[in-house]
Amino acid sequence: MKTCRLKICGLSRFGDILAANDILPDYIGFVFAESSRRVTPDKAAQLRQELDKRIKAVGVFVNAPMEEIVKLSEDRGNARVIDLIQLHGDEDEAYIRQLKTHTGLPVIKAVRVRSREQILKAQELPCDYLLLDTYTKDRYGGSGTQFDWNMIPELTKPYFLAGGIHLGNIRQAVSHGPYCIDVSSAVETGGRKDRRKMEEMAQVLR
Repeated sequence: MKTCRLKICGLSRFGDILAANDILPDYIGFVFAESSRRVTPDKAAQLRQELDKRIKAVGVFVNAPMEEIVKLSEDRGNARVIDLIQLHGDEDEAYIRQLKTHTGLPVIKAVRVRSREQILKAQELPCDYLLLDTYTKDRYGGSGTQFDWNMIPELTKPYFLAGGIHLGNIRQAVSHGPYCIDVSSAVETGGRKDRRKMEEMAQVLR
């Protein structure tokens, strides 16, 4: 199995951060959009203080006002709250360009996959990475269900793969060539991050 990076999304408690510091995923995600895992900017800043410096923090947003993202991207003396920006809404090319100008941070643009053509079109956006996730009507993500990975075309842009990835299908997911595997509900028990599940996921990838 080729090496693939790991992102654990939706961290919201200090216990989640302590587990991540032991496991060392490449990325963790703070969700600033409507979600049961949502964190406030202040809470994210506190959690970030405790995060191992080797782990990059991704801020997840859905159609957010630009100033909200810019504020979280600013260097606050010793560290900024987020290192990468993940856009999960209807953000367009102009928004992405403006955001990159204002923050200088890498941008991940999520695609709620419905067709190969849609993924290829999204690749033309001025983002640094794509994130391929399952399309669910009236939802911007976090469905925990898998889409047909055979729809993924050959891509030149690195991409994160999300949506229903678990221990039973992670090897198959990696065989499609993603830059990074993105998990959230698969490493939870009762809606909370589960250290054992996080460890198992990391072990399989490594």
